[in-house]
Amino acid sequence: MLVLNGLDVPMARTQDGWHHVETKATIGSSYAFALEDGRIVGDPASRQQAGPLDGPSILTDPDSHAWQKTGWTGRPWEETIVYEIHIGTFTEQGTFRAALERLQHLAQLGFTAIEIMPLAHFPGNRGWGYDGVLQFAPHSAYGSPDDFKALVDAAHGLGMMVFLDVVYNHFGPEGNYLGRYAPGFFRQGASTPWGDAIAYEKPEVRAYFIENVLYWLRDFRLDGLRFDAIDQIEDGSDVHILEQIARTVRNEIVGRHVHLITENPANGTDLMVDQQGGRYFKADWNDDFHHALHVAVTGEGVGYYEPFKDDAWDKVRHAMAYGYLNPGKPIVSDDPPPTESLPPTAFIHFLQNHDQVGNRALGDRLHLGIDRHVYRALTEMLLLAPQIPLLFMGDDHLSLRPFHFFADYQGDIAKAVRTNRPKEAANFGGFPSGSSEADIPDPNDPGTFLASTLDWREAETEGGRAWAQHIRYLIRLRQEKVVPLLCHAPGFSGHVIDAAERCIYIDWELGEQTLQLRANFSGNDIALPTGLGTRIFPENDIDAIRLGGSTIQVFIR
Repeated sequence: MLVLNGLDVPMARTQDGWHHVETKATIGSSYAFALEDGRIVGDPASRQQAGPLDGPSILTDPDSHAWQKTGWTGRPWEETIVYEIHIGTFTEQGTFRAALERLQHLAQLGFTAIEIMPLAHFPGNRGWGYDGVLQFAPHSAYGSPDDFKALVDAAHGLGMMVFLDVVYNHFGPEGNYLGRYAPGFFRQGASTPWGDAIAYEKPEVRAYFIENVLYWLRDFRLDGLRFDAIDQIEDGSDVHILEQIARTVRNEIVGRHVHLITENPANGTDLMVDQQGGRYFKADWNDDFHHALHVAVTGEGVGYYEPFKDDAWDKVRHAMAYGYLNPGKPIVSDDPPPTESLPPTAFIHFLQNHDQVGNRALGDRLHLGIDRHVYRALTEMLLLAPQIPLLFMGDDHLSLRPFHFFADYQGDIAKAVRTNRPKEAANFGGFPSGSSEADIPDPNDPGTFLASTLDWREAETEGGRAWAQHIRYLIRLRQEKVVPLLCHAPGFSGHVIDAAERCIYIDWELGEQTLQLRANFSGNDIALPTGLGTRIFPENDIDAIRLGGSTIQVFIR
């Protein structure tokens, strides 16, 4: 039964299980569906909710936003410098419109892309978004679809791309009623760590997600998508859903740059193989780099970091030169290429992101836990190496605010979420000295969400402005000196050069030139080897034959 503006409208059932009706409605009308048991549910392809997840859907006009930057065609992948944000905590207001007001700041620093944590409507008003249920509906707590389009439009006007994180490996545990009226949407007897596995072998299911991809890219003119935890997307079809998505995007979205990104903990390389017309998926979040580097500079070696605790600096060198540390699990191929065959731009590197901060016991940021000179050198290395760099919101002004895991559940699910936090904290560094499980903030407490909100007054302090100026300088240097080399970046380009303990010497052969990184985190002065090219960093006059403690130099030969 269709419920349109509060009135029941009967629907006819077809032999294949679909229900349909044609009736008149106006833009702004509310509608929902009544199941046989009397439950009222929103449209599983809702474009907008009247409010909560369980509320009615709203009929929207996809052309209601008057786009200003109509000639935008995006930017080449090698120019990408990512700034990851959570809309709800990026500003005090936590809305698309408020985020729009901060874009000028990011553009002035030189960031070329923002990556937004998931927006698909999830339960409650607070959350990370990885428990989304209505895949087509931007969460109403952040504003309307037109508000999101205005944010994208403004970013394009400033020369910035906009990427969105999408979750196609499961649906959230609350508010998902698909299993009641379309049980075939899920694979019987199969699950992911977060919920029932999705039956991608079904044509209708594939169509739902392919259309969702095109919806975000077309209606919102996004420049790309980041696919969460793709190792949990199982598909026994002849053509894997991820490959079909990539082919469809290439065929349907033409005339502009569109970049598809993965988070693939299984380290598969096959989706990033160079195809005619370029790679289907441009890059993967390289957790190996982060984990090895985190262990090397913090000494934390428990949970997810345990496999990296031995020879951590060697592992950092390997990740920077070659990509993944170990061969990965393929997704679409029986013979995946070796990681070193991929160009360095096939990997996104970061010192921290929402996961690595938010899953820590106290949500503390890296720069607050290590020597500031070390953190400065790490940031310089991140922004001047050939991999695609990503910074987390607040990294531009050394935010003192934590970023916690937060949610808005009630009852048994809320209890389960609270109970799971110590396990996650143990996986991400354990408990700081003097703290215990009792110190982990309750994810469902509104105060946990509020504590995670950036305080932009910090950016106006003397220290905040000085750090932002250094970020601006590094990004300018990257765009002027490093980026021109990256369009020629081939596979098998990285080479580890022998170095002292806690030093990283890497050469990348990028076309006809070689980018040379010489980093010293030993705390001692170390003589540089010979055979170096023209120094591009630092640009000021220094003793160019030595590396002081926690410093880097970069050369082009």
